[in-house]
Amino acid sequence: MQRYFVNTHANDQGTFKVEHEDAHHMLKVMRMKPGDCFFSVFLNGQSALAKIVEITSESVIASVIEWKDEDKELPVGVTIVSGLPKGDKLEYVIQKGTELGAARFIPFKADRSIVKWDAKKASKKRDRWEKIAKEAAEQSHRTIVPTIDEPQTLQELVAISQNYDHKLIAYEEAAKEGEYSVLATKLANVSPGDSLLFVFGPEGGLSTDEVVHLKENGFQACGLGPRILRTETAPLYALSAISFKFELMR
Repeated sequence: MQRYFVNTHANDQGTFKVEHEDAHHMLKVMRMKPGDCFFSVFLNGQSALAKIVEITSESVIASVIEWKDEDKELPVGVTIVSGLPKGDKLEYVIQKGTELGAARFIPFKADRSIVKWDAKKASKKRDRWEKIAKEAAEQSHRTIVPTIDEPQTLQELVAISQNYDHKLIAYEEAAKEGEYSVLATKLANVSPGDSLLFVFGPEGGLSTDEVVHLKENGFQACGLGPRILRTETAPLYALSAISFKFELMR
């Protein structure tokens, strides 16, 4: 059944409006009509089974049939920091990372990022990222849409990291040196409810200077197994490992 994140709350009578792109998707893509049901997630993260009761020229009016108590989110709040990659790789990370449970994405202006952030196109770019995250959250039946930051510098990233319980760097040199146990050891010390910031480099990886600076500010470098992963694959590997540890092993 289709799921929509609506930018509102249900009123005391349990009715609410669905507008703009979501209403268009309901009516023009899904061909929904009065009496059809869907899942709705409200601004506070609460979800419900709802039914369309009326269609107007500008919106869909729906009513709550049954409130749901869903447990769909990772027990750990994971933020993925991605060195700005080429092409649409970041869009792929956002889409699949959302499906795998990431709570936040922070693009990173890394030393080896070939792509340079164009401030003139920033608003349109971020709107697209947020749309991708919303659609992926709906598809995977999540109860929150991950937040997506503006691209950050190294110093800005360090400042943001002060608010996190755990900080990791995916560093391929650690994998080359045969160090595979850091991630498992670190995750063993993470508790449900903790926050985890995980940094991944662009295509060329993180520079030595970046790694040194991050380590000096409380980050720990770790390998992701014996193989060297692409910039768009590494975050998904990490999220899968975290899901295995906190969801499949509990």
